[in-house]
Amino acid sequence: MTAMTTSRTVRATAGARPVRPAPVVQGARPRAAQPTGSSSTLHLTRRGRVVVWTLAAVVALGVGGAAGAWADGTAAAPEVRRVVVAPGDTLWGIAADAASPGQDVRDVVLELMALNELPSGGVQAGQTVVVPAR
Repeated sequence: MTAMTTSRTVRATAGARPVRPAPVVQGARPRAAQPTGSSSTLHLTRRGRVVVWTLAAVVALGVGGAAGAWADGTAAAPEVRRVVVAPGDTLWGIAADAASPGQDVRDVVLELMALNELPSGGVQAGQTVVVPAR
């Protein structure tokens, strides 16, 4: 195949401006051209990644905590009664009254100390002590 070529003169139109080259900025880096029409990817900064991971951790802990609370919610809470300490009462006496027949009173005293968050076995008149109902 051969192509025909013709010589044709092109005239400048009246009032046309001459083309000037774009100014060159010193120290500027060339940028990579982004493809048009393609799906853009999400670029996160370091702060953005920290925020995303923090939110994911909060959601995971929330779901885990809710699941744990739901699982624990099915068990019945132990019944307790409140005893107001009278003058002359001791934790040993309250534990002896609360103990089941044949149960060691020392174990009940330790249970009462843990249940009421007592640092020692001493109680004062007027103090309220939570005792498991038996």
